[in-house]
Amino acid sequence: MKKALDQAWLAYKYNEVPVGAVIVNSNGTIIGTGYNAMIKNLDPSGHAEIIAMKKAASIISNYRLLECTLFVTLEPCMMCIGASINARIKSIFYGTKDPKTGMIESRANLINQPWHNHCINVEGGLLAIKSKRLLKKFFKMRRKIDNY
Repeated sequence: MKKALDQAWLAYKYNEVPVGAVIVNSNGTIIGTGYNAMIKNLDPSGHAEIIAMKKAASIISNYRLLECTLFVTLEPCMMCIGASINARIKSIFYGTKDPKTGMIESRANLINQPWHNHCINVEGGLLAIKSKRLLKKFFKMRRKIDNY
C-alpha cells in the first residue's frame, strides 16, 4: 500500500487528483503501477487503477489479471470496479473512502453482486489517514489556485 501512496504523490506532483495504484501478482511482485493522469494524458479513463491494470496486463501478456491484487489509495469508482471485474482481479485493498464516487461502500456496492461472473475480495482502510490527508492537501491547494 505504501507503493500506491508513492504513486499518489506523483499524481500530486503533476497537479492531478492524488490517487495511486499498484498491482502485485501472486508472489507479491509489482507488475503494474499507476497514478491519476487524466489531465496529463487527456484521457477520461486515466485513473490510477486503469493505468496500473494496463501495465500489468502488458507485463504478463494477458488482460486477465488472475491471482493479482490491486492496492489503491482511494475507494474505486464505477469504471475502475468494472475494469477490475473484467480483469478478474482477485483482491482490492484501498485506502480512504470516496464519498462522491466510491462504489464499494460509499455510494453503492458494485462488488460481488449476484449478477457478476467474478467475485473480488475487498478490504478498505489501509493507510486511510495518509491517503485522506494527501487528498485534502491537494484540494485545499486547488481551491487557493482556482480561487473557490
